[in-house]
Amino acid sequence: MARRDTDPHLDLALDRIGDRWTLLIIHALMTGARRFNELMADVEGIAPNILTKRLRQLEVDALVVAMPYSQKPLRLEYTLTEPGRELAAALESLSAWGARQTGATLDRTRHATCGTPVEARPWCPTCNTWADANADAMEEPLDWI
Repeated sequence: MARRDTDPHLDLALDRIGDRWTLLIIHALMTGARRFNELMADVEGIAPNILTKRLRQLEVDALVVAMPYSQKPLRLEYTLTEPGRELAAALESLSAWGARQTGATLDRTRHATCGTPVEARPWCPTCNTWADANADAMEEPLDWI
């Protein structure tokens, strides 16, 4: 459902994950595998039928994989795939932006070497510089955890 005069890649991303529940499910899975009831508890206010529908769509979109941990009855544990983990990193940046807008602090991912909260910023590999207003702040990209 592409919209006119917009970035087609952003349209694709929004079509796949642009609803509130999907984003909250991805966020809940950022720290590791979860079972259905754990997701129900983590994603406050979601109805079971909506959670089921979103999880199935996330599987179709290859952002989540469901692995059985019990056969009778069938019980599943959900984990992010590599594309899902990439999306989780983008959500962490979005969450940090939201926190800054309200003046809140956010416990962010920290750099493994020095413990400083990491920032997601555009890096130009050709020029070997940051491609934003804070370009003078660092000379090389951080190693991600």
